[in-house]
Amino acid sequence: MRRHHSTTPRNLRTTRLARVLGSLLLVAAAGAVTAGAAPGTGGAQAATPLGQVIPVPATVREGGSPYRITAATRIRVDGGGEARRVGAYLADVLRPSTGYRLPLTTSGPAGIRLKLAKGGPYGPEGYRLDSRAGGVTITATAPAGLFHGVQTLRQLLPAAIEKKTVQPGPWLVAGGTVQDSPRYAYRGVMLDVSRHFLTVAQVKRYIDEAALYKVNKLHLHLSDDQGWRIAIDSWPRLATYGGSTQVGGGQGGYYTKDDYREIVRYAASRYLEVIPEIDTPSHTNAALASYADLNCDGVAPPLYTGTKVGFSSLCVGKDITYTFLDDVIREVAALTPGRYLHIGGDEAHSTSHDDYVKFMDRVQPIVAKYGKTVIGWHQLTAATPVKGALAQYWGLDSTSAAEKQQVAQAAQNGTGLILAPADRIYLDMKYTKDTPLGLAWAGYVEVQRSYDWDPGSYLPGVPASAVKGVEAPMWTETLSTSDQLDYMAFPRLPGAAELGWSPAATHDWDTYKTRLAAQAPRWDALGIGYYRSPQVPWPSS
Repeated sequence: MRRHHSTTPRNLRTTRLARVLGSLLLVAAAGAVTAGAAPGTGGAQAATPLGQVIPVPATVREGGSPYRITAATRIRVDGGGEARRVGAYLADVLRPSTGYRLPLTTSGPAGIRLKLAKGGPYGPEGYRLDSRAGGVTITATAPAGLFHGVQTLRQLLPAAIEKKTVQPGPWLVAGGTVQDSPRYAYRGVMLDVSRHFLTVAQVKRYIDEAALYKVNKLHLHLSDDQGWRIAIDSWPRLATYGGSTQVGGGQGGYYTKDDYREIVRYAASRYLEVIPEIDTPSHTNAALASYADLNCDGVAPPLYTGTKVGFSSLCVGKDITYTFLDDVIREVAALTPGRYLHIGGDEAHSTSHDDYVKFMDRVQPIVAKYGKTVIGWHQLTAATPVKGALAQYWGLDSTSAAEKQQVAQAAQNGTGLILAPADRIYLDMKYTKDTPLGLAWAGYVEVQRSYDWDPGSYLPGVPASAVKGVEAPMWTETLSTSDQLDYMAFPRLPGAAELGWSPAATHDWDTYKTRLAAQAPRWDALGIGYYRSPQVPWPSS
């Protein structure tokens, strides 16, 4: 599927060309309205239109004077401790660039108000943002909605708001109302930390980048042929030996249980649920090398640092295989507060069909035993997915009709789908033949191609209700630094996030590419190096 022969990883450094002035020029060129005068600004100022953000909101009503953040602004939080943490997060974003104190309060007047309200049409993640000359109010029924509303507020402010040193402003929020909620409950990104190990700090950086676009799932690919990345107390050599290398050699690495807990905690603070993946029965050479008894012949293979796929397999007929998986799933489930556990299931070329079915029939109940819901790659539909299981489709437009029909039949029988088509939103696919990083086995995936499709109607025969969301995977055969991840994720990750959040009727490449271009100065301010696709009208430097 996802991981064919690759080129040698190379460092990539991209220059940051677009600046805040470029953003304002672009907004003006895109037909941004001139907002009404804000007190103390010395006249009318341009403010980012409410509909200019990514993902585009469900409904926008422009109108009225903008609000200006000043030294007198306070952030009032009406809600419990979790809502207050969202307020503290917002203050942490705004303070460095504005230079203002922005104290948090629970009563009295305030320029920015975060309000939890019972009832309303918001759902668990939706929000309403009202902006007037007197202030900005974000209302939601749950803290996740407040957090997503804060991401919209960030994008409505000038890109310089993201900088860590004091900037001149002014800090205007256009007048009007946004009412917004997601199309899909599942909006994910995946990080492959097995091919190249990524540190806790690298994962946190990626979480922050995804959170800006209202992504709410982080799928961690924790085990593969090239490395086992999570400590398991009952099978310690999985990490210490199986995690000791990576693609191309090198020291590899693994997460201690405290490391993993910290990733889970940090993701939760950004309202992302961590979904751990232990890939089985193939993609298991690191485990097979660590424990000889997991092999049918009792002989441990050497560690593997290449990029071939499908050659490894757990021994389906051995009871120790299921003892091993019971232990691993039990320990990983205990560390993971989220509802899902991913069992892989792809590219099991060394496992017969009958053995694959037997294997899945034994492993899926183990996941349920420890209180988790199964996710598997879409090959799971060749077996019998348990009730409630989700299948993650990674096929191509050109995938055979028979394979697509197998997935559609499972969907018709009640299996939910996560869509992650490789030739659409695999973020490690090259943009063009000249892209210095990434793979091309699924073809070249330029920015328009990654955005210009509808998850709800993508697979023939699949009921729209069966589609639970989308996920943009990042495989790391050729990637090891945050700069490299950024270059492959941007500008495609925001498009995947919009496909998952915004109503289908809003999806339009011609308007999207203008909104996407307006993000460039923000990425510059955040230190995100990105691919300057010729398909996007980027602001000039």
